[in-house]
Amino acid sequence: MSSPAERYAAARRRAEHPALAEFSSGLEFGLDDFQIRACRALESGGGVLVCAPTGAGKTVVGEFAVHLARRTGRKCFYTTPIKALSNQKFADLVKVYGEGEVGLLTGDSVINGDAPILVMTTEVLRNMLYAGSSALEGLGYVVMDEVHYLADRFRGAVWEEVIIHLPASVTLVSLSATVSNAEEFADWLVSVRGRTEVVVSEHRPVPLWQHMLVGRRMFDLFGNANAAELREVNPQLMREAREQQRRLGVDHRGRQRRGRPVSRPDVIARLDDENLLPAIVFIFSRAGCDAAVAQCLAAGLHLTNAVERAEITKVVERRTAGMAPDDLHALGYWDWLDGLRRGLAAHHAGLLPVFKEVVEELFSAGLVKAVFATETLALGINMPARCVVLERLVKFNGDAHVDITPGEYTQLTGRAGRRGIDIEGHAVVAWSPDLDPRHVAGLASTRTFPLRSSFRPSYNMAINLVANMGAERARGLLRSSFAQFQTDRAVVGLAEQVRAAERAAAVHDKDITCHLGDFDSYYALMLDISGREKTLARSGKAERRDAVAESLARLKVGDVIHIPGGKRAGLAVVLDTGVPRGGEQRVTVLTENRWAGRITEAVFAEPVEALAHVRVPRHFNHRAPAARRDLAATLRNTGAVAHGPRRTRRQVPVGEDVELTRLRERLRAHPCHQCPERSEHAGWARRRQRLIDDNTRLRRKVDARSGSLTRVFDAVCAVLESRGYLDGGHVTDHGRTLSRLWTETDLLVAECLRAGVWEGLNSAELAAVVSTVLYESRRDGDLPATLPQGAISQAVTATLSVWEGLAAEERGKSLDASREPDLGFVWPMFRWARGEPLAKVLASVNGPDVEMPAGDFVRWTRQTMDLLGQISEAVGPRHSLHKTAREAATALKRGVVAYV
Repeated sequence: MSSPAERYAAARRRAEHPALAEFSSGLEFGLDDFQIRACRALESGGGVLVCAPTGAGKTVVGEFAVHLARRTGRKCFYTTPIKALSNQKFADLVKVYGEGEVGLLTGDSVINGDAPILVMTTEVLRNMLYAGSSALEGLGYVVMDEVHYLADRFRGAVWEEVIIHLPASVTLVSLSATVSNAEEFADWLVSVRGRTEVVVSEHRPVPLWQHMLVGRRMFDLFGNANAAELREVNPQLMREAREQQRRLGVDHRGRQRRGRPVSRPDVIARLDDENLLPAIVFIFSRAGCDAAVAQCLAAGLHLTNAVERAEITKVVERRTAGMAPDDLHALGYWDWLDGLRRGLAAHHAGLLPVFKEVVEELFSAGLVKAVFATETLALGINMPARCVVLERLVKFNGDAHVDITPGEYTQLTGRAGRRGIDIEGHAVVAWSPDLDPRHVAGLASTRTFPLRSSFRPSYNMAINLVANMGAERARGLLRSSFAQFQTDRAVVGLAEQVRAAERAAAVHDKDITCHLGDFDSYYALMLDISGREKTLARSGKAERRDAVAESLARLKVGDVIHIPGGKRAGLAVVLDTGVPRGGEQRVTVLTENRWAGRITEAVFAEPVEALAHVRVPRHFNHRAPAARRDLAATLRNTGAVAHGPRRTRRQVPVGEDVELTRLRERLRAHPCHQCPERSEHAGWARRRQRLIDDNTRLRRKVDARSGSLTRVFDAVCAVLESRGYLDGGHVTDHGRTLSRLWTETDLLVAECLRAGVWEGLNSAELAAVVSTVLYESRRDGDLPATLPQGAISQAVTATLSVWEGLAAEERGKSLDASREPDLGFVWPMFRWARGEPLAKVLASVNGPDVEMPAGDFVRWTRQTMDLLGQISEAVGPRHSLHKTAREAATALKRGVVAYV
């Protein structure tokens, strides 16, 4: 029994925070200190930023905001970065408040849209704010889950737009993973939202132990807690890693032999022996995830009992009951079900959404024991495990294979340890010969994860800002963004560096004073001589560059050339001579290694000559693997031999230049040339000049960063003015159309609508053509870019022409060029819109070298449906495309695309 003093204190807390007392009384667990602090701040009327590790319970604060909203008769919007997280939060809130009180808006799903509690993706809320939606009336709270997502370079700007645009009467609840600059972010929130309290917790409710798997032996990464603080790696682990290195030795070329990794079935079996299941094994490859399940099945792994298998079957049959047998067969349903029944599954973006949701449900219920997943699983979905395994610490970021960051490591391993179930979580990294355990220790110990803004004005944003507040107020809003806030803070530091450089340069003035004359003028002559020598050297390079450009312009389709260096070195055949872009000659080639792409003048040091000639088939499709393979074989059989470079230009020797000779004569005639301390003076002058040059560069940085966003905004508006979307700062009819288009290629879509290049198409043709401005190949040659002839081919050609004109103008205004249309999804989109079955559509694009997973197909199709819906609304009912776009969207929404 509590003491009278404790009872009095509890009563006082209830009196001061009655809503929190009411909310916490309905919970099955007690609140942690950071949750209490955050909830009290909310009840006191201020906004709050909560930064805490994965699994610490941040969402309780968001749920308290929902409670406050309902208690005061106001609305609450709960936003998330991804649809899966929205679905999960929707289900959680329905359990508490009932179906009538909670709605869901995710772009392709609308459930109970008038409910007082709405769960939605952040983009949906952004669009509502720009459109002035009536649903915003009575809004009291907005929860932004995973707000650190504003650092995402593709979608992060949406978070800042929402934060800036929300009415002042709305209280903002920001939930973030642990970031090291939380105070900076909170300072910005105060500047744009008013009173905001920052609550940071680095405490994990379930302790996390770090391990490495070397061969079949498991080692603690750190020997003890003190070692972890000091980043001291377990000596036994280091000895075993060195022993493995020694055993592997080196091959006959002096390179270290690659050790064979422990098989995935053995890893899972080892985890099972250690009682570390359920586990998530992160593999940064979709194909790798699927292969891991197949390997475990082939090894005869079984992780479930008869009761669990029956429950799994029941769940799967319930969730797939409405799917056609033919579709299930095309989706590999039976192999997928076999894996689930054995407690094994893959989880990645290539899975059909309903399959992915089944995996999430079964894993959360403890029925699936091991999931092989890509990093997308770490984005907030509530799928904790007892153990997390990282096969590698390198991932492909879309451009190159890069090491994962400490923040990514923390996010991934943060899934380990189920609150209320496990007393501790475990993170396991698989050792390989090129992985030093000390590197893993650094990742596991680093606690510096700064949040960096990715905010940049888009065309749609600019139009909506100008429409809602005018250009001048829009510039003020951009100046209030977190991006500009961070830039301004950086400018303060740069300005101090400028002043320091000026002081340092002044110190050297006395060191270069010469008793014979003005050493400044003498040193200026030295700089002029050096500059003239560099100019002469550059002119020689320019001559060679011009000669290279001329030689490339003379090439013909079918010419065989030699690429002298780099990763494309070797023979290549010219596929397209192209046209100069941005002053640079570019040609499309196919190498003997079957790579196809554009090369530029920069690849060649000397002019290019044709070594042979081969016939390139008419309408050759360089995206088709079979076509590339056949032509590459022809190329290798030409017998062409690489020729060394031929000298075709004579450089002017430095000593023959008249201007250089005159400068050298003036230098020798200068009084300071006779000074015995001339070398010392010159040395000090060089030091001072370096400081002056550094100072100049710093000043340029300050000038470039100050108002950087408004300059981009002005350039964006200039493009819109030149193309008739703005007129004297006012939004035109074309601008109003653009304001309703929410896509990365917003202006390209608007330009195609304005030019009428998509008019006259039927619904299936329109769907196919519209896919070009959305689809992005995951890699070169992902899908063969075959085009149905006729109307589609003509419309695609016209779309590409519109893009080329737009991209050229953007480059001229120093803007990033709009993404080039991708033709890889045209054919499957056309066939699906015509009503062909899933198996036939997927079979038409899948082959030995390329694959379109069902999940990707559904995702791109749904995005095409969404854009078609936007186009229909944007052009209005009187436009010919209004009806066609609606019909196209309806035609696409069938079968696997319609399953939710």
